[in-house]
Amino acid sequence: MQHIQAETLALTRALIERRSVTPADEGCLEIIARRLQAIGFNCERIDSNGVSNLWARRGTARPVVVLAGHTDVVPTGPVEQWQTQPFAPTEKDDGHLYGRGAADMKTSLAAFVTAVERFVAAHPDHSGSIALLLTSDEEGVATDGTVKVVEALRARGEAIDYCIVGEPTSTDLLGDVIKNGRRGSLNGELKILGVQGHIAYPHLAKNPIHTALAALAELTAIEWDRGNEFFPPTSFQISNIHAGTGANNVIPGEMNLLFNFRFSTESTEAGLKAKVHEVLDRHGVQYELVWKLSGNPFLTGRGKLVGAMVSSIRETTGLDTELSTTGGTSDGRFIATICPEVVEFGPVNATIHKINERVRIADIGPLSQVYQGAIKALLS
Repeated sequence: MQHIQAETLALTRALIERRSVTPADEGCLEIIARRLQAIGFNCERIDSNGVSNLWARRGTARPVVVLAGHTDVVPTGPVEQWQTQPFAPTEKDDGHLYGRGAADMKTSLAAFVTAVERFVAAHPDHSGSIALLLTSDEEGVATDGTVKVVEALRARGEAIDYCIVGEPTSTDLLGDVIKNGRRGSLNGELKILGVQGHIAYPHLAKNPIHTALAALAELTAIEWDRGNEFFPPTSFQISNIHAGTGANNVIPGEMNLLFNFRFSTESTEAGLKAKVHEVLDRHGVQYELVWKLSGNPFLTGRGKLVGAMVSSIRETTGLDTELSTTGGTSDGRFIATICPEVVEFGPVNATIHKINERVRIADIGPLSQVYQGAIKALLS
């Protein structure tokens, strides 16, 4: 274990030192590619519009086991509020390694590499294929990263059977939670149209706030679905609302709203859209509505991949992990379009995107062991 810990910690530190604020990669993929090429991986860059993407594969047969993640990190925030320099990885007496990306997700990337190195050394003629899909465009707009690699793989008919995304999923202890799916995210930009006028002459104006109230009240009260074993019920939330000129004697000419659905596999994009339009139309609301789908929901049931992860976590940590679909979106939503089984697993997420982001040093070696155990189970 000491060797696993040392080699994975060293690589984690080398990656944190790179100031790869999204969408920059700053050479992280080069570091990783050199390690993979040395053990027989074919490394292919699929860069797009300044975004760095790596598809590295060892083997040509199926099943194909993919380890996916991102080298980009969010901005540091006020550097003076950090206990350490964000891009100078620092081990402190509290047992943590500090640095931007320590938890999200450079430790996972390092653990991927060292897990694969040990697996290949022990099984040089392994069955199937191992691949890494890495991008520098996950924390940003996510339009030129994983989605572009997925498009390229789909275009040439290159299949993926299992995928482990290295997102930080653990809550309190390494291994207590894995994500076996994510909710979909559907955004709406709604403009309610009215007629501006003097507030003393309402018959000469049309107040968009008044005309929209009943429809909005109905939308907030709808039970969109009841969820299922893995998903909570679909949620509709208004996040922003604005109307008016700032004067108290002017009826506004329009009202603007932003809303979001976080939806389960019990609902569909088309169904949610249709219901919103039906409610607005039935209430006689004049409106313009622009939709944007951030991602469809995906779900991996209890099968070979979930079983491999649960067993490897139990063997390494002694924990019986919880399956969860909570949280925001991830690149798993893109990979799930070409891969039937996708899960996410990584270190404790308590400090991700925060000042003083950190990872528990004692978790770094075991994380690599979990990945190695899962790969072995899937390719044996």
